[in-house]
Amino acid sequence: MWPGTTHETCKSLFFFLLFVYATFFLFFFTLHSSILLHNMALVNPFLSPTRTFLPLRVSAPPKKVLRWALYSPSLKPSLRSKHASCGATADIKAAPLADSEEDRAVLVGPTSEKEGKGEYDWTEEWYPLYLTQNVPEDAPLGLTVFDKQLVLFKDGNSQFRCYEDRCPHRLAKLSEGQLFDGRLECLYHGWQFEGEGKCVKIPQLPADAKIPRTACVKTYEVRDSQGVIWVWMSLKTPPNDSKLPWFENFARPGFRDVSTTHELPYDHSILLENLMDPAHVPISHDRTDWTAKRENAQPLGFEVTERTDRGFAGWWGTEKEGSKGNFLRFEAPCVLQNNKEFVDKNGETNYFSGLFLCRPTGQGKSMLIVRFGSTKSSPLVKVFPKWYFHQNACKVFEQDMGFLSSQNEILLKEKVPTKQLYLNLKSSDTWVAEYRKWMDKVGHGMPYYFGHSTISLPKEPAVVEHAPAGLVAGQSASSPAKGVIGTLHAPNLANRYFRHVIHCKGCRTVVKAFQAWQNALSAVAVTLVALAILVSGKQWKAILLASASLCSIGVYACSTAITMNTTNFVRTHRRL
Repeated sequence: MWPGTTHETCKSLFFFLLFVYATFFLFFFTLHSSILLHNMALVNPFLSPTRTFLPLRVSAPPKKVLRWALYSPSLKPSLRSKHASCGATADIKAAPLADSEEDRAVLVGPTSEKEGKGEYDWTEEWYPLYLTQNVPEDAPLGLTVFDKQLVLFKDGNSQFRCYEDRCPHRLAKLSEGQLFDGRLECLYHGWQFEGEGKCVKIPQLPADAKIPRTACVKTYEVRDSQGVIWVWMSLKTPPNDSKLPWFENFARPGFRDVSTTHELPYDHSILLENLMDPAHVPISHDRTDWTAKRENAQPLGFEVTERTDRGFAGWWGTEKEGSKGNFLRFEAPCVLQNNKEFVDKNGETNYFSGLFLCRPTGQGKSMLIVRFGSTKSSPLVKVFPKWYFHQNACKVFEQDMGFLSSQNEILLKEKVPTKQLYLNLKSSDTWVAEYRKWMDKVGHGMPYYFGHSTISLPKEPAVVEHAPAGLVAGQSASSPAKGVIGTLHAPNLANRYFRHVIHCKGCRTVVKAFQAWQNALSAVAVTLVALAILVSGKQWKAILLASASLCSIGVYACSTAITMNTTNFVRTHRRL
């Protein structure tokens, strides 16, 4: 079958040909706002027509609300004094206060609670590995959780298996191997493994010899739950299925979601900070989807309703709204969610979820699974192919990438807690401070962390992965990436292709299909021009040249689609 004849690809090609032929740019972007706003736009989960956010698996907010206390004057001198002496001023309409009182009025301080360290072991948690739909059917997949390297694959019985990513023979990566008759084969010497990590074949072993019992690999328990593969990282403690996240809205009848995966060049804690920060959206993502507008930047109000060793939750809202109608919940180790329900004009209750599953993939690296879904969506969403929403999500993360990767570098360089570096405002940064204070409680059970008041620096050196092979990868690795990314502390994820497309089966298929169509239409266009030169009739020349022009337009459309899926967004003022 000719490439691109699948339903999704045909819809993609039709969309782009229509896009070019009819030149409906104005219509395209006018609809963009309503589509993204009502159909899980991967830009801003905090903006919506309704503002009733409800937690999943959580009862109504308790009457007793935990509130922030004023900044304590008893804090020991720190780098904060450097900020105080720089003469920075805030746009405050109240009567002027003394410098120290000014700071106390607007900056987040410690809570009135006496914070203590809870019991925590980062391995005794479920971590999101990959979207089930994107796991390769015919090859192993190399993944990491903190500094632990894993290999995920489907065996001959279509069961998911997860091993330590190294062969017991000579430590070669099993993820560089292949699947052979449902077994995982190391391509260095051909050792094969199956089931619970047992070695079942060593080609170099004599016929009368038995495979050594120690020729096995460590295995990790995995679960396929609600479209996500989760891994239990402890090799000592049996899996605790009660800790496996379950998202009620995703199990509702008629619930549909748009899910994407992104590999990002900064620590997962910085990624979570960014995702729980609604204050940055109007500025950083101004006009990205016609709902985020910088003139809407304003003070926010927060109420923390829950703090435990497992995370925190609470309500927030804008000053203009005068209410805290939005609910946010963070749950260990790396799950952040926003949920709401709203009643439509027919009196029917509909449910919406914005879900962020963040996996630490090493020092200065993280992987994010983003899932937006609802029980009701606009019919207009069917007009646009899924890859369009995926590339728009990539654009959003690229807009923040420069800030966050440089933030990562500074934290590693300064080697001090965030309270000595951040100026957290009560009116915008409450969730960020809550998250860093939660890390103060449980960070001792992590490989490394940067808390609000305490830190633990990485004890192991950062793992530097080899670059993918091939001409395209070589060109990508040699090109400077935008946003201060090319550093020792961040992977060289030079373009959108390596951050998203290689992790998305749908986008990979679409890019290959568009490339095939581009080549085919180019060949047809050249053939038509050649025929137009050879024929003598003016009418036939006109028809052939017109057809060649249409093919050329199709080539341009395919090229544009490929560019949208594989090229970084760069802010206008940074373009050369």
